[in-house]
Amino acid sequence: MQANRITLVYVLLMTAVVVASNVLVQFPLSGTLFGISLGDLLTYGAFTYPVAFLITDLTNRQFGPRVARRVVAAGFIVAVFFSFAASTPRIAIASGSAFLAGQLLDISVFNRLRRQTWWRAPLIASLIGSMLDTVLFFSFAFAPAFSLFGPNDDFAIEWAPILGVLSAEAPRWISWAMGDFSVKVLVGFVMLLPYGALMSRLKPMPGVEKLA
Repeated sequence: MQANRITLVYVLLMTAVVVASNVLVQFPLSGTLFGISLGDLLTYGAFTYPVAFLITDLTNRQFGPRVARRVVAAGFIVAVFFSFAASTPRIAIASGSAFLAGQLLDISVFNRLRRQTWWRAPLIASLIGSMLDTVLFFSFAFAPAFSLFGPNDDFAIEWAPILGVLSAEAPRWISWAMGDFSVKVLVGFVMLLPYGALMSRLKPMPGVEKLA
């Protein structure tokens, strides 16, 4: 019974993160950094979304991959619902696909590394999962090769200086992806702090580590 209550808490937290990220993704950052206009690359949603990996990893640590997949499934349903309600079908497909693939990869990598040094599993799993999430989302959402999901965004595929400041050029969505992944890497390291702080309280249930 207690395990079910804790699992429900994880589901609610995942839902809250997905909802918050879908709202905050509509608000670009203000200001510049090293001459880069942050509003052209990032939204506030880029800072909240990686928290989903922390929730997945804590669930995986405590209850194992099967329960973690259930929590991810709940987040996936919410992500798809809000994406279709608030954006185009192509963005919704990209968002749902990237979320599901990235989180499931995170679960798999974490499970393989769970017996190693405490920080390896959450850090490496979240970084690899984030990389797949970023590649899938921006490719599906903007790359002309995936126009079967919906019409291309002319502004996104227009060539421009990388990150808005380099001499080399690439489609704008490449710079968006680079900026997004950079934030995910930064937040991935920051999320080690709450993960480490919660380790002593959220200990693995009996038999969980045998699943690795």
